[in-house]
Amino acid sequence: MGFVACLAAAFLLGGIPFGLLVGYLAGRGDIRAQGSGNIGAANVWRVVGPAAALVTFAGDIGKGFMAVYLAHWMYQPSWPMAVAIAAPAAGTAAILGHVCSPYLRFRGGKGVNTALGVFAALLPLEVAAGLAAFLIIMILFRYVSLGSMAGAVAFVAAVWIRRFESPEAVAPFYLAVASLAGLLILFTHRQNLKRLTAGTEPRFRWRKASV
Repeated sequence: MGFVACLAAAFLLGGIPFGLLVGYLAGRGDIRAQGSGNIGAANVWRVVGPAAALVTFAGDIGKGFMAVYLAHWMYQPSWPMAVAIAAPAAGTAAILGHVCSPYLRFRGGKGVNTALGVFAALLPLEVAAGLAAFLIIMILFRYVSLGSMAGAVAFVAAVWIRRFESPEAVAPFYLAVASLAGLLILFTHRQNLKRLTAGTEPRFRWRKASV
């Protein structure tokens, strides 16, 4: 029951739609009806501005990070071995909560920043590789979606490489969870991929859209 409660709490935590809340608090209403329609930090930047986007970014990363440490808090003192399963499982639940938010009729965001928070706690070196890929693509092309997908692929590739080079550094369950998270991020960007192929995907602008 404790394990199920941990996953449920992580799912509910991951489902908190920080971007939507920030949009309302900033007086811009429902950001799902504006910009790209997404509740993530990139759309908050477009619609509301950089300060609000940073709050959203921190909130989405923070809930992924906290989901992992919720599992640590529940299991580490009494059953350290369980953390190896509970922590990545809770992180996965948080990512799913963001993508399928129970507060938004099981609709949500892309899951990138929440995954970033989860794996910053679990696999920080591999996350650095993913962030590097994201930044390179963003600087070169200014597509958040393309950068996110490139970052996800680079992150998963780094996890697999480290697993084969140093098996003890990456447990099999971590490898599986990381791979599934990468695939999920690619799946949530499927419409972006279609627009990129068609040449209709909007490029990121450093200034928010004018009212």
